Amino acid sequence: MKPNQVTGSRLSPALPLDKAPHRISGMFDAIASRYDLLNRLLSGGMDRRWRERAVRELHLSGNEVAVDLCTGTADLALTLIRVPGVRRIIGIDFSTEMLRLGQRKVSEAGAGRTVMMVRGDAMSVPVTNAGADAVTIGFGIRNVQVPIDTLGEVHRILRPGGKLAILEFGFPKNFLLRNTYKWYFRKVLPLVGNIVSRHSTAYSYLPASVGTFWEPGEFCGILSSAGFTEVRAAPLTFGIVYLYLATKPAVPD
Repeated sequence: MKPNQVTGSRLSPALPLDKAPHRISGMFDAIASRYDLLNRLLSGGMDRRWRERAVRELHLSGNEVAVDLCTGTADLALTLIRVPGVRRIIGIDFSTEMLRLGQRKVSEAGAGRTVMMVRGDAMSVPVTNAGADAVTIGFGIRNVQVPIDTLGEVHRILRPGGKLAILEFGFPKNFLLRNTYKWYFRKVLPLVGNIVSRHSTAYSYLPASVGTFWEPGEFCGILSSAGFTEVRAAPLTFGIVYLYLATKPAVPD
């Protein structure tokens, strides 16, 4: 099946959200200065473990070229250096302020020769065909206006046999945990996030975007329909986050 074909799943959320690139990039520009603080605060520090798990599951040798889409402030790109390390990382994002802060973190980590930060759109990735051994996306795929376009781009830029790891929010399957977490996610998180970020809507958008994203089984089906194999979804921290793993076939279909 060709990368741009999808069957058996919807391609857009049930409830419409305005994900126009200029709107989403502007929102992230506005909250960039407090983004890392809120990530640590609202995840209880678990965000580091989620990223480390994603990189470990790629089973990298240290010689790869990796592309980190929706790289933001470069947390996942910098994790790719440490666990266990890659030869070259291209971090791509369309938010100027997030990239600026990410570049500063890369410089402070002494990683300027390994990590290159590039402004670009995840639906039109500025990387050559088969130019990457691995691609990561940390909590960004649900913010893309047309996610299937991004998956097509990932398929294009991965070499045959290349690996994809996507981290995205979800909800626990356990009834009690699910409802408790939904209350926190929809009531407490937006209140704290909007106060700390000083942005009136950014952390209200977060639960809305998660609530209209595909269920794990649906998204695995979309990854398969986009041309990936060895697709699986691993729940992390009781399922409040899912790690999606997939491979571009070594031999074309």
